[in-house]
Amino acid sequence: MSIASRLADLGVSLPDAPAPAANYVPFVQVGSTLYVSGQISNGPDGLVTGKLGADMQVEGGAAAARLCAISLLAQVKAACGGDIDRLDRVVKLTGFVNSTADFTDQSKVINGASDFLVEALGDAGRHARSAVSAASLPLGVAVEIEGIFEIK
Repeated sequence: MSIASRLADLGVSLPDAPAPAANYVPFVQVGSTLYVSGQISNGPDGLVTGKLGADMQVEGGAAAARLCAISLLAQVKAACGGDIDRLDRVVKLTGFVNSTADFTDQSKVINGASDFLVEALGDAGRHARSAVSAASLPLGVAVEIEGIFEIK
């Protein structure tokens, strides 16, 4: 089954790839490796802001991480000339969680992205990962995730 079909079955329509907010590019391709810049938690209703351990719970953070994963896939699609099925596998994610100093469930938050990618891509969505705390993130968002992908 194609990636586009799997996403459709999940009710996910990839948005247009978000434009960079500063002086950087959204992705860089080196050979078959695609490096995608950090994608912030932004969805159809706008930015998902908040600080885990203060005004946001793990479930809300995981939902924000899922939005980041959708934006990552949108960037991959753009890098592949609109053909998401050129994505071969997710190699690595690095997730940043806007959280209090005593919050320790960063991995549970980033699971929102990891679980979605495995659901959408099957084994090709399994990846290496880091999940770290940040004292703050751009625009006050709850989550930011960058990714490394292998493309055909």
